[in-house]
Amino acid sequence: MANNTNKKLKHHRNQDSDDGNPEVWATIDKSFKQVQSVLDRNRTLIQQVNENHQSKIHDNMVKNVALIQELNGNISKVVSLYSDLSSNFSTAFQQQHSDEHPKEG
Repeated sequence: MANNTNKKLKHHRNQDSDDGNPEVWATIDKSFKQVQSVLDRNRTLIQQVNENHQSKIHDNMVKNVALIQELNGNISKVVSLYSDLSSNFSTAFQQQHSDEHPKEG
């Protein structure tokens, strides 16, 4: 079913001569790359926390406090990035829609 949806979307995009504002797509791409970077860092942090926990060494367990604090901060950062991404996408969509369907009057 998802494949069918993708085909419809591609077909619809191919019908449009204008794929929207390239700056908007660049901003969206940049946002996704920022999110992925933070998620990659979180993966590394989680692995380190697990290794420290499994070692049962006191100093490593103490290090986990800072690692977990960084994880928490990164989660907030991802939420913020997704919020900004959603807002940017919504604004771009509304702008494109208003450009394609201007109000008369």
